[in-house]
Amino acid sequence: MNTEDFAADAALFARMRGMWEKVDPMPADLVDRMVAAVAVEDLSREYALLTLVEGSLAPVRGETDTATLQFSDGTTNVLLHVTATEDGGRRVDGWVDASALAIRLTQGDRTWTADAGDHGRFAFDSVTPGLALLRFVLRDEAGELRDFQTPQFEL
Repeated sequence: MNTEDFAADAALFARMRGMWEKVDPMPADLVDRMVAAVAVEDLSREYALLTLVEGSLAPVRGETDTATLQFSDGTTNVLLHVTATEDGGRRVDGWVDASALAIRLTQGDRTWTADAGDHGRFAFDSVTPGLALLRFVLRDEAGELRDFQTPQFEL
C-alpha cells in the first residue's frame, strides 16, 4: 500500500465516523461510565470473593497467631486456616469443596504445590509471610476443567 491508499482509507473512515455520529451519537457520559465500570469491576470481584471470617490474629494455642479466610465464586468454596510457625513462617491448611486436580500457592516468583485429599483438604508448610494467592484447576460436575483463583491475601 502506498500513501495515497492510506489517505483514501483515512478519508473513508472519517466519513463513516461522521455518518455514525449523526445517526447514533455516543452518549456524552459513556467514557466516564466505562472508566468507572472498569475501575470498579476488579474491586467488586475481589470484595465478593474475599470474606474475612476471623480477622484478628490472636493466640489460640500457645503463642501462635492464626487467621481464617474464606473465598467463594458462588460455585466453589475455599476455606483457609493460616498459622504462624515457630520459625516465623506460615502453615496454610485448606479445604476446597470441588474436585481439585492442581493447587498452587504463589508469592511473587515462588510457588508451592499441594494435592487435595479425598475430602478436598490440602496444606502448605513453611510458607514465607507476605502477599499470596491460590490457583486451582478444578473439574466440575460435567467433567469440564476450569480455573479458580483467589485474590491476593496476606499471610
